[in-house]
Amino acid sequence: MSKINDFLTEAGVFFLATTDGDQPKLRPLGAHLEADGKVIFGVGDFKDVYKQMTANPLVEIAACKPDGHWLRYTGKAVFESDYKYAEQMIKALKLDQIYNETTGNKLMTFHLEDAKAVDIAVMGEGENLL
Repeated sequence: MSKINDFLTEAGVFFLATTDGDQPKLRPLGAHLEADGKVIFGVGDFKDVYKQMTANPLVEIAACKPDGHWLRYTGKAVFESDYKYAEQMIKALKLDQIYNETTGNKLMTFHLEDAKAVDIAVMGEGENLL
């Protein structure tokens, strides 16, 4: 998991793909952390992405590093029941103006299960990271 987390950190921004019915949806994200042997991601409960993931939890994450390597991380999104990950992410990323009791917004955290992760060089073979 550390290789995936490190890759995402170096990339900075990564893209999460979901589906809305039969329409693919792609959006940039940056919120992630490594904890308890998992890479944890976060999305707002008020956003369409959260609704899409609860309807169809199969997602794909793609990221590209400055050296041209790119990551494809595919799996089933499983939302965390413990809010400790959200609290850690909110604090680390200073998201407390968005996610608080006044706004009523919650940061929903998830990890990928039944996942595959491949680090792919621009002109080379992919390396399995899991």
